[in-house]
Amino acid sequence: MIHLILTDIEGTTTPITFVHDVLFPYSAARLPSFVLANEDDPIVRQCLDDAIATVREEKNRAIYTDGAVEELLRWIDEDRKHPALKTLQGLIWRHGYESGAYKGAVYDDVAPALERWKKSGRELGVYSSGSVAAQKLLFTHSSAGDLSPLFSWYFDTAVGKKREPAAYGNILKEVRRSGGEALFLSDVAEELDAAAQVGVGTIQLIRPGITASDRHRTAPDFDAVEAMALR
Repeated sequence: MIHLILTDIEGTTTPITFVHDVLFPYSAARLPSFVLANEDDPIVRQCLDDAIATVREEKNRAIYTDGAVEELLRWIDEDRKHPALKTLQGLIWRHGYESGAYKGAVYDDVAPALERWKKSGRELGVYSSGSVAAQKLLFTHSSAGDLSPLFSWYFDTAVGKKREPAAYGNILKEVRRSGGEALFLSDVAEELDAAAQVGVGTIQLIRPGITASDRHRTAPDFDAVEAMALR
């Protein structure tokens, strides 16, 4: 029986366009001024130092705060999953959510399904490349209301990269479940491949613009997931 349902965000609960057309531009437009205003904040300073260290290691080049900002903006364009960038984006996005500049977009089928699954006694978790802070912001300020109480677990790349089996093994240890008790939902076949290698059940969400893989069960929405695997 499935006791834990773990879901990706981008392309699974949330349209890819929201991330790329709303969140990324918002953070890019505000990152330079945010850093300037908060450079002495310990978290911001650590992010800048981490970006500087990465450039030194990868490019053998010394940069300072201005150069770090330029590199971070380049990473936004590249959609690089660097922890320093993800942390800074989360801080900037918080202002956007709390000011009402936007709400976290979720597909219409997501909230009702999550509520049913929670009421059935299952635990719900999120595993996304975005920071845990950013995940919580999206679901707290979602277009369907505050969905954050539905989730028991949030995971980001601190547990490992999403295309590596070890990450899913780490999650199973944290939640104290076997692979056969867990189901992972994602639109990315390679992420599902990694989860399957440690025995986790998988379903690929085929939202608009997603190409189906022949390696996993597929579903167009969360209602179909329920009919397929949770009854």
